[in-house]
Amino acid sequence: MISVEEALVRVLALADPLPGERVALRQAAGRVLAEPVSARLNQPPFDASAMDGYAIRDADHLPGKGLAVTGEAGAGHAFSGRVDPGAAVRIFTGAPVPEGGERVVLQEDVTRDGARITLGHRLENSRHIRALGQDFKVGDLLSAPRRLRPADLALIAAMNWPEVTVSRRPVVAILSTGDELVMPGEDPRPDQIIASNGFALAAIAEAAGAEARLLPIARDDEASLRLGFELAEGADVIVTIGGASVGDHDIVGRVAGDLGLQLGFWKIAMRPGKPLMAGRLGRAAMLGLPGNPVSAIVCAHLFLVPLLAHMQGLPGRHDLRRARLGTAVEANGPRTHYMRARLTAGDGLPAIAPMASQDSALLTILSQADALLVRPLGDGPRADGEIVDYLPF
Repeated sequence: MISVEEALVRVLALADPLPGERVALRQAAGRVLAEPVSARLNQPPFDASAMDGYAIRDADHLPGKGLAVTGEAGAGHAFSGRVDPGAAVRIFTGAPVPEGGERVVLQEDVTRDGARITLGHRLENSRHIRALGQDFKVGDLLSAPRRLRPADLALIAAMNWPEVTVSRRPVVAILSTGDELVMPGEDPRPDQIIASNGFALAAIAEAAGAEARLLPIARDDEASLRLGFELAEGADVIVTIGGASVGDHDIVGRVAGDLGLQLGFWKIAMRPGKPLMAGRLGRAAMLGLPGNPVSAIVCAHLFLVPLLAHMQGLPGRHDLRRARLGTAVEANGPRTHYMRARLTAGDGLPAIAPMASQDSALLTILSQADALLVRPLGDGPRADGEIVDYLPF
């Protein structure tokens, strides 16, 4: 068995980053920016008023000063004249500051009488002007790679780009295997169960930026498995669920080998999820996940998610965080243990406590957990309050 760390290195080596593609900005949410975006203009493109008020000269910024109102400027409606000494221009937020305007005095700080204003006796020091290019200037860059958030889309739009280059979405084909499986909504026989894992894995893949294809269930015979692999043609990653162990009916590895699988490894020193198979099948990376629900989902978080990040140009790593144990735990054995756990707010760091049951078949426990407490292989007993690593769901 190899370590989780070595297994991740080998998984990432199964695929290269995907090429970029040009998409409309409206379609870029959640995608990974593949090329930096360079601003085409300054923002703001002019000195802009930050408040509603009056544009005046600095020399006229005096308590009790009387000024003549000579014009008005609104957002999208610039005042074509200038601010002369002894004059003021009514101005609204976002409007260009007219030539000669050196500050904006708030409308609350003046008294207006017809075409004249009188400045109050308590005036602010702030100029209330957003300078040309204060946010960004022509040529400023939004760096890549990065997963695009809503604020990033607003920034790119403000930089005057209707399209961006993003990494192509990896296509993940998910193939559940086993005679015991039926789809949700069907009537299982007494010896059958509902195929649930694929729905979780598809959601995990899509949350990681991929396009997921949930294939029909493959039965425990060579012809059905071969058809399943044929249906996965064109995918960047093939994920099989179940049938990757060494039982008489676990034939996924054998059929994949007959189809040309280049096996990278099989079996990892971890729990849950020891019987995980990885390799390359044609042009696709392949992960053969265990059939137990918790094992499959934990392995997807540990290996599929970093692989998909790597394929989109992002670092393929585990997002480990720190927490304080909320309860003592016993010594760990010879495999890294990813324990389903709950987080609660703490003083500084959150508190983490493993669930009472760690059975790898229990979906109810997994649904209640919001983190995986990482117990390194051979780790000794840990006391309540010690600092530990965890992986958030």
